[in-house]
Amino acid sequence: MGGEPAGPERGNAVSRGLRRAFTAAVAAATMAVGLVACSSDDKTADPPAEIVVNRGQSSSTPFRTNADGEVLLDVTTAAPGVSWGSPGSESAVVSLFVDNTYTTDIVIPASFQIRRSLALGHLAGGGHTLRVAFAEDRSARGATSARLTGLSFRTVVPQDSGYQALAHAPVVYGRTTPPSTTTGTTTGTIGTTGAGTAQPIDPLVGGTFQNAVDDTPLLAFHSEAPTAVSGHRLLTYSMVWSNEDGGSSAPELMAQWGRTTDIEWTYQVEIDAAGTAVPGSAVIQGPDHGTVLFTGRYEGAHPVLGTCTLNNNMCPDPDGRMRFALSAADTLDPVADAREREMDNNPWTYWVMAQEVAREGSVDNDKTPNSATRISDPRNYVYLIIRKTTVGPPNTDDNWVGVSVGVRLSGSSQTYRSAKIYPTWAIRRDDPAATAVELPAGTVAEDISSIEATRVVGAGRDLGARVQVESIERAFLLGPNGLPQQSFLFTPSKATLTPSAPTAVLFRRPTTGS
Repeated sequence: MGGEPAGPERGNAVSRGLRRAFTAAVAAATMAVGLVACSSDDKTADPPAEIVVNRGQSSSTPFRTNADGEVLLDVTTAAPGVSWGSPGSESAVVSLFVDNTYTTDIVIPASFQIRRSLALGHLAGGGHTLRVAFAEDRSARGATSARLTGLSFRTVVPQDSGYQALAHAPVVYGRTTPPSTTTGTTTGTIGTTGAGTAQPIDPLVGGTFQNAVDDTPLLAFHSEAPTAVSGHRLLTYSMVWSNEDGGSSAPELMAQWGRTTDIEWTYQVEIDAAGTAVPGSAVIQGPDHGTVLFTGRYEGAHPVLGTCTLNNNMCPDPDGRMRFALSAADTLDPVADAREREMDNNPWTYWVMAQEVAREGSVDNDKTPNSATRISDPRNYVYLIIRKTTVGPPNTDDNWVGVSVGVRLSGSSQTYRSAKIYPTWAIRRDDPAATAVELPAGTVAEDISSIEATRVVGAGRDLGARVQVESIERAFLLGPNGLPQQSFLFTPSKATLTPSAPTAVLFRRPTTGS
């Protein structure tokens, strides 16, 4: 999937400032200087400049908080010789202990620097000790050491606006479900390379520590919404995993979601004006995406969940031994932004995504053009976010219309479509939606002459609903290093798609005069 970067768009039709934020995130991802830690107002003891732990080693460092509150740790990680796409060297894992209490694992997937944010839980004001241990039992065979730099502790106190969201954030234990026989991970192999060469089975795959090499949690975030009761809020927590072993194929994921990562909501709870959970309101996304009443245990106000399906759904009684307490401080408004904005703000996640899908045998540059099981190199795709609204007879499971995005290149009459030849791969949802369109290898942004949207009957009968397209909110390709390049497009694109006029051009590159 190409060499590793030297170091690791946010756009919205109503705010051009968000587009600038995406550009800044991508720029930071390509510069080591973009990894400088933020200082905390309540930090009174400077952490060490770096912590290096080898196999069999651990290192402890004191830190102090000036008040009771939820404590976050921002840290930059790297592991020499590690690469998420290399069988046997996928990751180094370090376990963090606060005052000798196991708090979280950090899966380090690369030798280049990645900025992470972890939740250390509710701590009393005063002195504490952080112990960092190299987790031999869950690190890949080729991992020998881990390097942590730029440690910065932040305490969010009850008076802070973001406190309640952090106080109710879930802790998620890893998956122990055996791998699916329908994925690249099968008995006797852990997938194939692009050339079809079988790889020897890895003892971590399908075992207690499988998230160290497979479907690992990358990010967490939350959303907030008012409820019908005055002063109450509904908190919804989500996670981004590097992939999913169950569910949709890689080509379908790219068409419908613009990624091969898995983004799922995990836990939801209603809180009152005082920040207390409303009894009976806590639910999780259970197997088969069902909404299930949460009946498990809590650590303070933090629910403890377990990943129990191949597509990363939750159960209330965790049996995994890997623990993930990722910071959920980031807030995303699902009405204003696609969930993929979280990945945009952490560009390294695209590199991890591409590495895993290749390692598991779902990338084949010589595949048939409309393969339903494999994609080509993720660097061959243009990644877009489109905003649209379905008007008229509402979409149902039996009858719905969606949108397929088409791209044309200069000097060619061919249209490359996100849904390819599969109507059910069209974008159905009316939230801001990400998609990806496969283009010939070597395509650059300047080669794209036009982008269009086509109304597609995805299922059932055509009941005549119109599709109102409002904007394209970002468009980028991945660079040679697997990281997003700067978005080349942010534009209102008003168009109405109807049964009699199903296609409209949303963007046409201006031609230069001779």
